[in-house]
Amino acid sequence: MWKHGKTGGDIESGTSSPLLYPAMSESPELRWSFIKKIYSILSLQLLLTVAIASVVVFVPAVPRYILTSNGGHALFIVILITPLIVLCPLYCVRQKHPVNLILLGIFTVAISMSVGLSCALTSGKIILEAAILTAVVVISLTMYTFWAAKKGYDFNFLGPFLFGSLTVLIVFGIIQIFFPFGRIGVMIYEGVGAVIFCGYIVYDTDMLIKRYEYDDYVWASVSLYLDIINLFLHLLSLLKAADS
Repeated sequence: MWKHGKTGGDIESGTSSPLLYPAMSESPELRWSFIKKIYSILSLQLLLTVAIASVVVFVPAVPRYILTSNGGHALFIVILITPLIVLCPLYCVRQKHPVNLILLGIFTVAISMSVGLSCALTSGKIILEAAILTAVVVISLTMYTFWAAKKGYDFNFLGPFLFGSLTVLIVFGIIQIFFPFGRIGVMIYEGVGAVIFCGYIVYDTDMLIKRYEYDDYVWASVSLYLDIINLFLHLLSLLKAADS
């Protein structure tokens, strides 16, 4: 699936970058450059999300207009459906510059608005706790996955299990709309959701290390961004339910 280059990381090849995993058959320098590019884009996405969410939280007029006014209701629906609408064409043009970056920007802004609205309905203490937990978990799982890959572990087998688990989670989320869970039910649901997206962080990081093509930098960024955002939102709802 990914492009091959010369074997790197040994004495004969003369490359200085270490192999990311034992069976690596491409240039380590190229893969490391690709990884750095992904995390640079991801960092910009997260910074944009923090900035937009902060505006929504600290300017009460914004969430008040979106959630209570007649015109705001239409805007709220647009914010919710825009990521779903953009995601399909974004996947189709993921390797076409600069269209992929434009759609990525629209996608990130819409997600950021949704995150901001979720945070606007939550206390600052819980937001801070969820943010710290998310940062610790993401950094820990990322470091673990890089270490495990270097030791020869492969997490590709997680794909079907995570997809099945996510499908069940979505179905239960729809059921919750019509038959709301109690406080304990919500905590269990959000806790399971957080665990699933922890698994996705490991799986997508492993994909980043071994399988993504070099032109798939936008889609790799989207995958990790969604993992982190969904983990944060599930932790936010879990802590909110526990505090109520």
